[in-house]
Parts: sequence; C-alpha cells; structure tokens
Amino acid sequence: MKCLIVQPVHEDGLALLRQKGIEPVICPDAAMSTVAALVPGCDAAITRNAGFTEEAFAASDRLKVVVVHGAGHDAVDKDAATRHGVLVCNTPGANAQSVSELALGLALSAARLIPAADRQERAGQSGFRDRNQTLELQGKTALVVGWGHTGSRLGKMLAGALDMRVLVHSPRVKDLGDFERATSLEAGLGEADLISLHTPLRPETRHMINRDSLSLVKRGAILVNTARAGLVDEAALLEALDSGQLFAAGLDVYEEEAPLGPLGQSDRVILAPHLGGATEEAMRRIAVASVENVLTALSGARPATALNLD
Repeated sequence: MKCLIVQPVHEDGLALLRQKGIEPVICPDAAMSTVAALVPGCDAAITRNAGFTEEAFAASDRLKVVVVHGAGHDAVDKDAATRHGVLVCNTPGANAQSVSELALGLALSAARLIPAADRQERAGQSGFRDRNQTLELQGKTALVVGWGHTGSRLGKMLAGALDMRVLVHSPRVKDLGDFERATSLEAGLGEADLISLHTPLRPETRHMINRDSLSLVKRGAILVNTARAGLVDEAALLEALDSGQLFAAGLDVYEEEAPLGPLGQSDRVILAPHLGGATEEAMRRIAVASVENVLTALSGARPATALNLD
C-alpha cells in the first residue's frame, strides 16, 4: 500500500508508515496538478494547508482516506471526497499546547510592544520606552473565544500564571469547569483587556471581529488571533488600532497581503508566519496522529475524527 504525502511531515510519521508496510510517496510540491499526477495507486493521503481538491480526488483510482495534518480542514473539498467515496478526517488537539503557548507569547509581546522596540533598537533609534507606554496583564480580564483544546489551555495559562479573570465565549461547549461564561460575545468584548480567538471559521464566525464588535471593545484592549484569518475584518482592525480603541494586536493568521499592506506598517501589530503548531514537538505529534488515522481507516475502521461518509 502507498500513502501520498502532499506536504512535508515529521520523519517519525514517515517511519511509522514504513514500519506498517506502507510506502510514503512524497510530492515534490503541493500543486494540485502534482497531487493529481501522483495519487493513482495510492490508498491514502496526508495533506496540510494545501488541502485536496476535486481535481485530485478525480485522478485517484484506489484512494480510501485523506487525513488532514492538523485541525483545519477548510482546504479539503469534502463534498468531492464524499462523491468519490473517500473518507476525510483531521487531527485536532495534537498542536494545542504549541498554539496556546504562542497565543500567550503574542499577548505578552503585544502588551509590551516587543517587536517594535526590537526594530527601533536595531535601527539605532533610542528612547522607545520614553515614547511608548506598555501594559501588564496581571490580574486583568481575558476573553477566550472558543474553548476547545487550544482555548482552554490558554485560559488555564492566563489564570495560573497571570491571575487573570478568564471569561469564555463558546456557545457549543457546555462544561467550562471552573471558568466563567460571558453572557454574550458583546458583553465579553466590553469587559476584556485581552481577547484571544480560538474558534473555527464558520459562516456565523466570519468577520466576528468587525467594525461593530470593535466599537464595543474595552478601550485599550489587546487582540490575539491564532485561529483563522477570516475571523477578523482587517480594515476594521486597523481603524481600531489607529484610533486607540485597541492597544495592539498579535496575529498568527491574516490575509495574504497583510504583511505588505497597512497592517504590516503598524508598530501596534505583530505578524507571525503561522507559527502556532510549527514546533518540533507538535509536528511530531501531528504526524504520528495523522498516520494513526491512516492506519485506522485502511484497517476498515472509522477514525474518531472522521468528517464525512456517515
């Protein structure tokens, strides 16, 4: 049997495939034309953000499962997968520790304007700390939007390390443990000194942070987004930063043109290159979990994270 590897995965995952008698077929690039050319003869595929399109599904002749290396599966055409009788599943939670640590790092870096300070120091521009006030997070209020693997870990970090009051907006999660539910997103935005987004992108969450919602934000708050770019209206975000409604923002996800546009020019914005799950430890866990899903599906069982073919 063969498994198509659309984008690079950790060597431990490839070793597990070989150990189980499955040959990894490595794509030289992630273009769907390349995937379509290599998928014939493959029983499984593992993909990352490149996804898997109708073109690739149509070219397959024995494909049984496509596993998403990570949680986000928007780039996989699940309708096409279903038409072609291919199971799709993902690997949520394996990178949660890495993403939540990055969210904490972005929050602290935004509060202290560390990247802007670093740039000015390197440019020989003295006096940054005299020109700019920065903030502490200790004892303040955080709103965590989305209480899955990542959001809940961040909430525990903020409460444990910084003694922050943590409000949660996550309508689909019933049990928040000892944490406090915001009465609504709008109410939470009005109370929070830090807002961190950890919710999937759905029609109802697209641009949930927009001009109207930002007008309700407690003045001088910090926004962190390590979830999906589409959650934030970036034009409205820039307006809120320029007006002082928001103090700063830390973004690990954003529209493709953002770094070279107005957001990229702002000293109040941190743009990380989608670093959330890109640690050595997370990449190893996700690769192994992805291969385990492949093995489960090829054995005829249904992985717990299957997304189609009910």
